[in-house]
Amino acid sequence: MKILSVENTRKADAYTITHEPVRSIDLMERASNAFVLIFKKYFSSALPVNIFCGTGNNGGDGLAVGRLLIDEGYDVQVFVINPKGGKGSSDFETNLERISRIHTPIILREIADFPAVHDGSVMIDAIFGSGLTRPVEGVYASIIEKMNRQHTRKVSIDIASGLFADRPVDQGAIFEPDLTITFQTPKLAFMIPENAPYAGRFEVADIGLDQDFINSLETGNHFTDPGVITGKLVPRKKFSHKGMFGRAAIISGSLGKMGAAVLCGRSCLRSGVGLLTMHVPRCGYEIIQSSVPEAMTTVDELKDLISGIPDLSKIDVAGVGPGIGMDNRTKNMLVDLLDKTPGPLVLDADAINLLGEHRELLERIPLGSILTPHIREFERIAGECSNHFERLDLQKKFSQDHKVIVILKGAYSAISFPDGNTYFNSTGNPGMATGGSGDVLTGIVTGFLAKKYSPEDAAILATYIHGLAGDLASEVMGIEGLIASDIIDFLPEAIKRMEKPNFF
Repeated sequence: MKILSVENTRKADAYTITHEPVRSIDLMERASNAFVLIFKKYFSSALPVNIFCGTGNNGGDGLAVGRLLIDEGYDVQVFVINPKGGKGSSDFETNLERISRIHTPIILREIADFPAVHDGSVMIDAIFGSGLTRPVEGVYASIIEKMNRQHTRKVSIDIASGLFADRPVDQGAIFEPDLTITFQTPKLAFMIPENAPYAGRFEVADIGLDQDFINSLETGNHFTDPGVITGKLVPRKKFSHKGMFGRAAIISGSLGKMGAAVLCGRSCLRSGVGLLTMHVPRCGYEIIQSSVPEAMTTVDELKDLISGIPDLSKIDVAGVGPGIGMDNRTKNMLVDLLDKTPGPLVLDADAINLLGEHRELLERIPLGSILTPHIREFERIAGECSNHFERLDLQKKFSQDHKVIVILKGAYSAISFPDGNTYFNSTGNPGMATGGSGDVLTGIVTGFLAKKYSPEDAAILATYIHGLAGDLASEVMGIEGLIASDIIDFLPEAIKRMEKPNFF
């Protein structure tokens, strides 16, 4: 699914109106029906609904939604914020006339007009849409701030009023919804961590914009919903053997950090890799042999850390970093690995931290390698940023400059490619913010890369399945009690859900 800019969304609207053809007022009606369909999943007609509308097209959506909800039996009160008493957009005025046949909207001209709102009711924000060009001030700001203070369930139509779709907001009032029902495609703003209070949970309502035209639009941002994943997993054939599914090496662990190696190794195996070799310090030999018995184990000459690389002559892909520490001898091992590996590597954790301390090594990373940093690790290799829009631009530039893939971990993990495209992952939950979760991802990425998936598909698939396994685990374990081992336990079920029947 593409993430469209405001400009491209306008183009898609205009193209659909011209070529379907459909009148703009009828497209607004279609969008409002799509909104109501999702709204009804969350809120019963027993709850009073208060809709706050501006006088633009977002307000027109709110008026249409109000009329449709009244038809569905909801107790609705519509408020129109109009400090100057002027006319609204053409489609707003049409919908104002339509709703006025069955309901009388209340005009709010100043903050003193703000109504009493029952606790526990539903408040719908339809004041400003994605076309907002400046921070919200004055009466509108005062009303939005008072809306935020109400003890209600809050919903935004398309995007929270005051939030810009494509750029940071550093001032002005912004509505804080629990749920945003957005039209056709997600907004880039929803993927940005500092915007979390202004997006809440979001759902995408398909309003029937011309899909062929959307497909033709240039965008560097995408959302990995199930449709992106479907068909990427290659089914195994009847006479398959382990040699057909890749030979991976995991270089991981040091004294006191062998758990990272165990998690990484087990998740690599659960990803379906054919053969796995674990290279660990001597202190980790018994741990790996007993905890990951399906893997072969080689040991470093040093007891407590890794100072050299294993024989890679029969290895397809190596993953390195979890738990290896920052010792200078380990840095030398990493330099040796970078120089002697012809194909892509998977780099995580302390491997990335070492690159951050010795940035001259960035130029030696093999082309097509996959880096899996969290935000702080990314800043060590690429520099700090003042906001996540800036960080996203820096991530894209880093991938392009170094010809590598970066999976920046977090909610909606951002996967950037050397061609300038970025995919935001749709799976995962806050319970995965736990020690070892990243080690599990590294193992999965290494496994898929070893199985001859392209680096791009390996990154997208591994991240999606990692998050899906976490979602499945949370359904059983809950959010608070989730640990990294739970994610591994649910990997087979996550992969199973992505598989196609291999009868044909």
